[in-house]
Amino acid sequence: MIALRKMRDLERWNLDRWIRKRWSLGGGTVWLADTFEAVDVGIDEFSFHRSPSSSPDGTKELICGQGVTEITYIHIHECDNFSIGIFCFPAGAIFPLHDHPKMTVLSKVLYGSMHVTAYDWVKVEKSSSRTIGLARTVENGIRSAPCEPSILYPKSGGNIHFTPLTPCAILDVLSPPYSEEHGRPSTYFSEFPIPALPGYIVLEERDLPGDLVVIGAPYLGPDLTFYE
Repeated sequence: MIALRKMRDLERWNLDRWIRKRWSLGGGTVWLADTFEAVDVGIDEFSFHRSPSSSPDGTKELICGQGVTEITYIHIHECDNFSIGIFCFPAGAIFPLHDHPKMTVLSKVLYGSMHVTAYDWVKVEKSSSRTIGLARTVENGIRSAPCEPSILYPKSGGNIHFTPLTPCAILDVLSPPYSEEHGRPSTYFSEFPIPALPGYIVLEERDLPGDLVVIGAPYLGPDLTFYE
């Protein structure tokens, strides 16, 4: 069982403190910031085929991380204030540039490696929703497990895309979650480099990429409980 603090708003609470709190897993605990692993949420990062024996207690199948052939989303939890999910990627898959309007996002690579690029708008308008404008590169590098979680904020690092270098998975905690109704749609962007201005690009809104395919998979990890 995973025990999580129930928060009205992860951004208002101290995210840096929250990610270092312990998650209770049955008789033991793990630190999300340090030792949280794929197997803790029902994924066998080494397996190509499902096998009940890969489960910690030998009774439940796990998702085979090396056998993922399409971008796969594992939904864990969602409420009005935050959502928790995992994206699993085959090597070479590309998740296009997208934003996180008015959101704080905690991400942790559970296994594998991915190349990550993130941008900030050069001029932040009162509205966090932008469709075109100048942006600067704030991250352009590789994240490999095991690693510390990363955090992006509503006005910092929120435009991001990644390319898996190996089969990999990333845990995402979004606060608040995407919501068209509340002005937090998911927007995709095209990138236009500026040769005369290294480190800067123009971002322009685009339609949902026609070749983007994301399939769903069940959550096979421990049950979650929430405490105040």
